[in-house]
Amino acid sequence: MNRKPLIKKAYGSIGHLPFSKLGTGDHKINEGQTRICCLKKRDEFDTILVQEKLDGSCCSIAKINGNIYALSRAGYIASTSPYKQHHLFEKWALRQKDRFDFLEEGERIVGEWLAQAHGTIYNLTHEPYVVFDIFNKENQRYVYDEMMEKLKNGNFITPYLLHRGDSVNVENVLNKLGKYGFHGAIDPVEGAVWRVERKNKVDFLAKYVRSDKENGKYLPEMNNNIKEPIWNWNPPF
Repeated sequence: MNRKPLIKKAYGSIGHLPFSKLGTGDHKINEGQTRICCLKKRDEFDTILVQEKLDGSCCSIAKINGNIYALSRAGYIASTSPYKQHHLFEKWALRQKDRFDFLEEGERIVGEWLAQAHGTIYNLTHEPYVVFDIFNKENQRYVYDEMMEKLKNGNFITPYLLHRGDSVNVENVLNKLGKYGFHGAIDPVEGAVWRVERKNKVDFLAKYVRSDKENGKYLPEMNNNIKEPIWNWNPPF
């Protein structure tokens, strides 16, 4: 069995805005990108969208050679992961493969798998997979409106849209987001993601993570005080 049918990672890293909390290996966007996100867009061709940033495991569903694969962020088949949360993701996805029939060959959706608490506990009022991107076979992101149209086919959940239009600063976004966001977070929400689109293409993404965010505080492999996984979702299988 090919453990990495996608060959590449399913999802790369997103640069941070200034004053965002960095994790291991993270990077910041440049000053010009920060200006576009938060201060002033270049011209009328820029559109700035901001969505709630969710706190789970980044996972993907891809159509490769006509088959549907559930993948980890690194691009490996989810069931080859050492972690139960990824095994559950594959079971969840393959039990409803027909929802992914809309994917064309080489396309993949990417989202946050919220089954297990990482740094945030959620009282979920929707399914545990929240989709935030679709890539075409050329590995290019669909723009927001096209993505949302495609996702209607599978009736997927997407991160709450906080803003659309001109540049917007972090303070205004956090005021709209509130302490707990819009997806049932019990802990203070992680942050937000800026999406800059230009001339029907996704130019770049940026994120802001709260400075007091404790990454992975509920993961047994990162916190010795946590002996067992904490689940946001109880699988019906």
